[in-house]
Amino acid sequence: LKAVILIGGPQKGTRFRPLSFEVPKPLFPVAGVPMVQHHIEACAKVPGMKEILLMGFYQPNEALSRFLVSAQQEFKVPIRYLQEYAALGTGGGIYHFRDQILSGGAEAFFVLNADVCSEFPLQEMLEFRQQHGDMHSFVILGTTANRTQALNYGCIVASSDTQEVQHYVEKPSTFVSEIINCGIYLFTPAIFQHIGEVFQRNQQELALEESSNGWQRAEVIRLEQDVFTALAGSGKLYVYKTDGFWSQIKSAGSAIYASRLYLNQYSKSHPERLAQNKPGGPVIRGNVYIHPTASIDSTAVLGPNVSIGEGVTVGAGVRVRESIVLHGASLHDHTCVLNTIVGWDSTIGRWARVEGTPSDPNPNDPYAKIDSETLFRDGRLTPSITILGCSVTIPAEVVILNSIVLPHKELSRSYKNQIIL
Repeated sequence: LKAVILIGGPQKGTRFRPLSFEVPKPLFPVAGVPMVQHHIEACAKVPGMKEILLMGFYQPNEALSRFLVSAQQEFKVPIRYLQEYAALGTGGGIYHFRDQILSGGAEAFFVLNADVCSEFPLQEMLEFRQQHGDMHSFVILGTTANRTQALNYGCIVASSDTQEVQHYVEKPSTFVSEIINCGIYLFTPAIFQHIGEVFQRNQQELALEESSNGWQRAEVIRLEQDVFTALAGSGKLYVYKTDGFWSQIKSAGSAIYASRLYLNQYSKSHPERLAQNKPGGPVIRGNVYIHPTASIDSTAVLGPNVSIGEGVTVGAGVRVRESIVLHGASLHDHTCVLNTIVGWDSTIGRWARVEGTPSDPNPNDPYAKIDSETLFRDGRLTPSITILGCSVTIPAEVVILNSIVLPHKELSRSYKNQIIL
């Protein structure tokens, strides 16, 4: 068994700005650890996992290399990064590196998109494939969405008894099915034959067009639109439906929601990562992650759903709720931080209030997903969580509401519904 994690590259993640300026999006900390570490941990737990490959078109940088070395030591599985020369799409990348994936005689491999958070029921997908399909069939992880939101995802129509996928449509214009694609797949080497057919077809079409930059476009293959649509109804593609949590992490607002889902899971999987109320310590409400190097005043109140990074300083009487505070940030006495991501090395002055509007799914609808809202609606900034880029300084006694502050800014007054360049 192997696993491939698709981490994308720098031209993506635009909705994740200004946070993706400082660190590749897959290394952004969610619930205290880099986003992609949750994927690696889930893959490493699967018995017989021989290698985990990260695939994307980020330039291999120091942060990525450091992360890979520490993850290999922690999870005792070989982890490598394969860099694409350009954005090749979800299918083009794995087709380009098929020799690397198949080396060592891989019988099956998982493909996971890095920008989702999930319980990752990988073992269950393996067992499901043994019970339902044959050993050469492919499995998509699916979950249930509500009817209106399903249109934003890949929709799967499957037979109720065998779960064989009969029809697949990516982001349909009208309602097709409430079962949506979670971006987590289990493939056998036979998938490369199907991707290869798409590649050949693309090349033939380009030969007819004779376009000048055709060589690039033939290699861009999208698993969802190009491969699954063709495979549906052929008896080779199955869907495993999960009842566990799942969400996309497209925007910075969805990172806070993902952080809540993972913190909630820690009570079962990693209770040691959750902070406890101790005599002489801060007041902890609900699930809170505090990095061991953070310094927190005993009169601070944290939680629920708060993640405090490395070397953060939290002063007296500070209130933090539903927020991610990144490493090196400093919250001075009596600040209030709600629904906010506080960037690296940022400082919030005394008695300041920094607040955003949560972009949570509807709590009364068990199948609601988080909406990937556009940043603007009707020419105005959509109220969402507040984001402070790195090294932002907020003075004492000001109020920042529903705003995005780009890195290295020193504010002098209060702001509401602004993007502060």
